[in-house]
Amino acid sequence: MEPRYARPDPAIPSSWPVGDPYLAQTEVGLPVLTYQQVFQDPRLQTLIAEALANNRDLMIAASNIAAAREQYRIQRAQLLPTLNAGAGVTVSGDKTDKVTANYDAGVQVPSFEIDLFGRVRSLTHVQLQRYLATEAGARATRLTLVANVVSAWLNHAADSSLRLIAEQTATSAQKSVQLTRLRLEGGIVPRTDLDQAEQILATAQADVARQRTAVAQDVNALQILVGAPIDPRLLAGSIDEAAGKIAPVPAGLDSYVLLRRPDVLQAEYQLRAANAQIGAARAALFPRITLTGLVGLASSALAKLFTGGAFGWSAGADATYTIFQSGAGHANVRLSKAQRDAAVASYQKAIQSAFRDVADALARRGTMNDEIAARQRAQAASADNYTLTEARYRAGIDPFLTVLVAQRSYYTAQQQMVQVRLAAARNIVDTYQAVGGDALLQATPVCQALPGDSSASNAKLASQCSPI
Repeated sequence: MEPRYARPDPAIPSSWPVGDPYLAQTEVGLPVLTYQQVFQDPRLQTLIAEALANNRDLMIAASNIAAAREQYRIQRAQLLPTLNAGAGVTVSGDKTDKVTANYDAGVQVPSFEIDLFGRVRSLTHVQLQRYLATEAGARATRLTLVANVVSAWLNHAADSSLRLIAEQTATSAQKSVQLTRLRLEGGIVPRTDLDQAEQILATAQADVARQRTAVAQDVNALQILVGAPIDPRLLAGSIDEAAGKIAPVPAGLDSYVLLRRPDVLQAEYQLRAANAQIGAARAALFPRITLTGLVGLASSALAKLFTGGAFGWSAGADATYTIFQSGAGHANVRLSKAQRDAAVASYQKAIQSAFRDVADALARRGTMNDEIAARQRAQAASADNYTLTEARYRAGIDPFLTVLVAQRSYYTAQQQMVQVRLAAARNIVDTYQAVGGDALLQATPVCQALPGDSSASNAKLASQCSPI
């Protein structure tokens, strides 16, 4: 009754985009990654480990997995009969004051459906795939959490660098104000020079205050992700310090590695569940056959209850078939097929979105080195220009406005250098997340043993689902 499952065409190219602005991909395949291989700073690894242990979203995901696993077990139990054991005594009397007692004990099968048409098996398969989808969703949550922790840690490092730059600029501007005030008092420069110097100082001081707020907010964001207070010793002091221990992620040549991304796996398991639901809907159109049975002992004397003459049994079978239901059964089959078609589209959309995530990350990586080199040249040139214009101003060659323009340019170049280094580091984080990161470690053996189940049950589980 259940349609044979066939994985839909992923509807994406078999390889990543090439040409400008993409870097040439030389890797033959995507190796299995761990976050420790990519994010190599021990302080960051400590924060990630704490987040994986304490984050509330992961706790919710773990509870959802447990609930889905038990739902699967409940449904799977319907494949076997339920046995009830009982014992009792009935006492009766009449007007002659004669009292009669009847004793009984036995084992009963209250009602067991013979799954001739696979309805119960299909429903069990539905719950299995939903359980696996929930587990894949938890891995997607874990992957997102790791990426978010790294991004928040990098944001703190970048804001710390920007705060340091603002503080250095404010210190330099304070010296310029003091020098300009002395020159004004000596009648060497006009009042406008002092006003312009104080404007630069006020701007830098405002930036210091803003960056202090940003750094504090970055710590708050990390605490939410980690689920515990942050030890200041685990934070990087600058973006250069933080980005230096983040290793590039190989993207590989084969775009079909996206089939192992946890969100894509989740979409496929949901598709498998929808496919199995069709089998259950089809089987519901056929008669249901149920068995009942009783094996036990009965006697009017308790002492004779366990003798051979007290043994008895009974068995029965029922078949039910819905004669008229206004087409509801066939409509349910069509509904299941429509839901399966929607799941196919959702699966293909998940793959296409994953492909775009990787392609965007590769496009950014392809131009990142050129941008960093250009920003470094711009920063060096602006620093040199600021030094020269300041010397020329003190020599009376250039006006103070030229110094202010050069100082602003140097300040901006420093800020842009921090931003581009942050962007380069976050591009690695984006690539790590886009290709599935260390979720690949758990993506191959999707039919895992269920804790507490017998080896026979787990063998049956493995036979009911296929590896990805």
